[in-house]
Amino acid sequence: MASSPQSYSLAQRILHWLTALLVFFNLLLPDGMNAWNRSMRLSGSATADQIASANIHAWAGIAILVAVALRLVLRATQGVPAHSPDEPPLLRAAASIAHGLLYLLLLAMPLSGIAAYYFGASAAGSVHAEILKVILWALIGLHVLGALAHQFYWKSDRLRRMTVG
Repeated sequence: MASSPQSYSLAQRILHWLTALLVFFNLLLPDGMNAWNRSMRLSGSATADQIASANIHAWAGIAILVAVALRLVLRATQGVPAHSPDEPPLLRAAASIAHGLLYLLLLAMPLSGIAAYYFGASAAGSVHAEILKVILWALIGLHVLGALAHQFYWKSDRLRRMTVG
């Protein structure tokens, strides 16, 4: 892994916020996929509009998968800024674990969605929509709380480094 840079690269920042937008899009607007899924369960077919709406959700998920894969490559090659020295070691460890889990979920969610939508793996769809989604919401909440703690409690520049560099 590369040494700890002072800030995140422009590519890392763009991919972070693009991933966030796509994740919130899919989490907040899953109606097209839900309508397609409901129709397929009840009648075994879906309308063209339902398929188009489900495809938008699926393509956003695939875009998340690609963005996260690129983020991991950049993380491995460019590194990330070091933790704030004022942050307690236990919270540093918790932050590292939470980031690892976020990356894992941001890979598992699209992969389980692909398995369900394109390959008909209904168990993967259930895990995707009922379990992983709840865990992802919780981790996003912790991630936001951590960013706010850095900004307002430790008064570190972590949030600035992820926004303007």
